[in-house]
Amino acid sequence: MTWLDDIRWDDKGLVPVIAQEAASGDVVMFAWMNREALAETARKGEAVYYSRSRGKLWHKGEESGHIQKVHEIRLDCDNDVVLLKITQLGHEPGIACHTGRHSCFFQKLDDSQWVSTDPVLKDPGEIYK
Repeated sequence: MTWLDDIRWDDKGLVPVIAQEAASGDVVMFAWMNREALAETARKGEAVYYSRSRGKLWHKGEESGHIQKVHEIRLDCDNDVVLLKITQLGHEPGIACHTGRHSCFFQKLDDSQWVSTDPVLKDPGEIYK
């Protein structure tokens, strides 16, 4: 897979990945991939990330059912950031965040304070049993 050799992996063999909803353009999450995760993502057509905290591959939705169907895999101009154009499945509207929100980017800086701007769509206690 020579296309994997074109990526500028960091010193830990990882590359940052942004997941963007294809339909809305919303950036729903940020994660990491290693070579195996990116190869699996391309093969499956579903997002597979590398969990740094667990030290293993993580098929998005394996516990929650909130799978990311991948439509496009893009690489930035420096070859060191991957962008996935995805459809978030498993709940309507899509839940990408482990907090039960649509996006992991639900906090907005407002007058020197972080304010939660997006509602919890489903209680995480119901998602992760």
